[in-house]
Amino acid sequence: MSNTHSTSRTQPSQNDRKQTHDERAEADDRRPTPMRVLRSAREQLSELTGLVPEAVTSFEQTADGWSLEVEVVEIDRVPDTMSVMATYQVELSPDGELEGYRRVRRYERGRVEPRRSGG
Repeated sequence: MSNTHSTSRTQPSQNDRKQTHDERAEADDRRPTPMRVLRSAREQLSELTGLVPEAVTSFEQTADGWSLEVEVVEIDRVPDTMSVMATYQVELSPDGELEGYRRVRRYERGRVEPRRSGG
């Protein structure tokens, strides 16, 4: 009796499995971690606007990349509670590159947002 099984389809070798694992690990290394995205967003916004980010107050991964809200000091005043602050909406690509930003709010540091009804 002869062997009728094809020898062209074989199990992946250990080297093939290792390459696949290595390729996955390399892809994971290229994907930015949330902390890398936060740092990158702050650096890129600062470079473009000349403003120093104080805090990231909102951060989420979206279908198109990342979306953040960043607080900055726009005008430094004395006393500090009179400094003019701003909130910027920052959009980043999935790999953490800045795609756009816009100022969404401006206020004095010492002011508290009024409570919104119905929300």
